[in-house]
Amino acid sequence: MTTEDKSYYVYIIECSDNSLYTGYTTDIDARITTHNEGLGAKYTRGRLPVSLRYVEVFDSKSGALKREYAIKQLTKKQKLSLIGG
Repeated sequence: MTTEDKSYYVYIIECSDNSLYTGYTTDIDARITTHNEGLGAKYTRGRLPVSLRYVEVFDSKSGALKREYAIKQLTKKQKLSLIGG
C-alpha cells in the first residue's frame, strides 16, 4: 500500500460510562479492538467496553488530524448531534 492509498479515520467511541472519546487511526477495526483490550488511550482503559459510534474517512493525515481537533472542541451535546445526524 502506498501513502496515496492510505485512509485515515477520525472516530467517536462511547465508553461504558456514556462518555465519548474522539480519536484518529489508520486502521479503525484494530483501533477499536485495542481500546477494548485495555491497550488504547489511558482515558478509555477504565471505561470499558467501548463501542464505535461515528467514523469519518480522510485521504490525508493532515485532514484527519484537523477534523479530530475540531470534533474535540465540540460539546458533548454537539457530538451527540453529529453522531445522530
